[in-house]
Amino acid sequence: MKYLVVLNINPAVLEALTEDEQQAIFSGHEKFLATTQESGEFHSTVALAEPAKTSVVKVRDGVPAVTDGPFLEAKEFLAGYYLLDCASLERAQELAAMIPDAAIEGLGVEVRPVIHEVGL
Repeated sequence: MKYLVVLNINPAVLEALTEDEQQAIFSGHEKFLATTQESGEFHSTVALAEPAKTSVVKVRDGVPAVTDGPFLEAKEFLAGYYLLDCASLERAQELAAMIPDAAIEGLGVEVRPVIHEVGL
């Protein structure tokens, strides 16, 4: 079964961390990636640009309109994800707990089962 491990980031939380703490996050992600690749549970990952580089496309009365910025104003934003192929939800949660973001107050890691896929 595939699980989407969603990383939501709050820039204020990250900015409050020391440089060493921020570096530990990057190192922790590298370790997580190595662990899941070695176990065969890694499928793919994507890191996304910050909301300031986001555009929103809406079509009204057949006319597309593009605006800058995120669709919703929020403190947190989707920063990226890992797609894992695990034997169980419990295993996906166990792996998600290895992601350093899960241990930082104000952040968290969301685990969602994939119920439909095309071309993955």
